[in-house]
Amino acid sequence: MNLFYQPLISEGVRHLDPDESKHAARALRRRAGDIIHITDGKGSYFEARILSDDQSKCTFELIKEHRDPETSHRIHVAISPLSHPDRLEWFVEKAVELGVNQITLIDCDRTEKRHVKTERLIKIAVGAMKQSQRFTLPSIEGPVPFEAFCSTAKEDQRFIAFVDAANPLHLFTQAKKGKSYLICIGPEGDFTESEVRHSLSNGFEKVSLGTHRLRSETAGVAACHMLDLVNLS
Repeated sequence: MNLFYQPLISEGVRHLDPDESKHAARALRRRAGDIIHITDGKGSYFEARILSDDQSKCTFELIKEHRDPETSHRIHVAISPLSHPDRLEWFVEKAVELGVNQITLIDCDRTEKRHVKTERLIKIAVGAMKQSQRFTLPSIEGPVPFEAFCSTAKEDQRFIAFVDAANPLHLFTQAKKGKSYLICIGPEGDFTESEVRHSLSNGFEKVSLGTHRLRSETAGVAACHMLDLVNLS
């Protein structure tokens, strides 16, 4: 199923934007009368019939609405911007495919690159949502200062992934099924000791992601997968 994106369906918009219209009419050769599937990125997807196959403004009428079943858990990953933008983009793409609900960019003491093209990340998230047949677009926020972020976190379980050979607690064993989770992933060079202490004083739990040292973007993807697996058992 090819999935198209129109976030303003609930506001009465009944056409695809120029990029989606071009993809439908030119790349996929959809014509007036054809049935297509559209998501609003808010948990709904729609069966729709094309009325006009204009490559700049493909119009449609709605036939039927479906709702994505609510999950019992919620995954929020807070990650530092990385020195190479393509690595952060890779993380966003894979995290969306694995079911992340929210991504917050955190500005840490060792963060090297503080400017982020958020619009670019959202575009990548939209593509990953459609590719993986998801119907809810995760929110992407920040960058925000790490310590201020920790002070306002409200998730049921809050974790900070920190490279520490003496830490025996693994994320997979510490996460409880059916909860809202926040996992913080540091920059290249990891969190500082003071940042770890601050997080622990705000109800976070220090956890390991395994015996190997992972790149930040790999750690973020691994954490998403672990938290998803916890809820499949």
